Amino acid sequence: MKTSFLSVLSRAVAGAVGLLLVVVIAACGDDDHGQALRIGPLIASPGQKVSGLIEVAHPAGGTSLPVTLVCGAAPGKVLALVAGVHGYEYPPVLALHRLAAELDPARLSGSLIIVPIANLPAFQKRMIYYGPSDWKNLNRVFPGDPAGSLSERIAHVLTEQVVRNCDVLVDLHCGDGNESLIPYSYWMISGDPKLDTESKTLALAFGIETIIIDESRTKDPARSLYLGNTAVLRGKPAVTTESGSLGRTDEEDVLRNIRGIKSVMRLYRIMEGAPDMVRKPVWIDRYEVVYSNRDGLFQPLVERGARVAAGQAVGRVSDYFGAFVEEVRAPFAGLILYIIGTPPANKGEPLFEVGRVQGESADARGAGLSETEAKGVLD
Repeated sequence: MKTSFLSVLSRAVAGAVGLLLVVVIAACGDDDHGQALRIGPLIASPGQKVSGLIEVAHPAGGTSLPVTLVCGAAPGKVLALVAGVHGYEYPPVLALHRLAAELDPARLSGSLIIVPIANLPAFQKRMIYYGPSDWKNLNRVFPGDPAGSLSERIAHVLTEQVVRNCDVLVDLHCGDGNESLIPYSYWMISGDPKLDTESKTLALAFGIETIIIDESRTKDPARSLYLGNTAVLRGKPAVTTESGSLGRTDEEDVLRNIRGIKSVMRLYRIMEGAPDMVRKPVWIDRYEVVYSNRDGLFQPLVERGARVAAGQAVGRVSDYFGAFVEEVRAPFAGLILYIIGTPPANKGEPLFEVGRVQGESADARGAGLSETEAKGVLD
């Protein structure tokens, strides 16, 4: 079939326009007010808010990540906010949706990468812990694998697109659909004093009083396992927070997340005002998750937030016929951070988490930071 000169010219002009468009988009990020924010195919110029999907491909059927970019009119830090790594943890998801709708980029100095539902397959299926296609816990497979299972591919995209492009990260969690949980957060220790001080400041700025001093996480960047730890091992301050319980959508828990995020935004001067720092933190200097040894039914004997003695019975496990099998006891004295609040007990899955409260004579790591000290860390 012959091609007319007019059609050739038309395609050439269209190609030139397309090329020009790409050049203009690439150049519009650099001006007197800051830089455009680019995540996957999404681009937000200074003063813009952009939402879209980042695709995660898999031969058997992929998924996507809903992402909102909020690019402040003035330059500043890039803060990543991620929720929904576990699909049944709703208050952080609702908090990010509400926050994304509320923020005005014209009033911000810096930018936000908002991922309200990081594990869309688990969210859609209302699944605790695992992804429905591979039965993997997304928060145990970081930094991910671009050729792996779907959960591993999601982790890889989050690592490459979100962690790599942010300056600071907040990984928002809560009690999964089976977990009755008090609000707390994890201060993850990297071994780098400056980074650890900034992560500590970040945890205090989020505003939750109970904070775990977490030295237990792997220091291997190639096997970072957890999203927050992935950021820390790449030299970026991060905090993992827990606010919400039993798959509920309580307004108090949603608002606690929003307040915490805004305080962090103020800490990094993304938003005007002073951060609301925790004044009297409750430091947890040791923690342990107790897992079920068998399948059956679990009956809690204490509630979340209870103080327990070493060896105290925390719950009872029975078989599927209701016959008593064993009592599950606290490994040491401390505070029940969460306890399973639904009957299923599955071998290898958590029953409760206990944390040891640091004594009154706190060591240097367990002392709070004044606003002046916090400001010094970030200057």
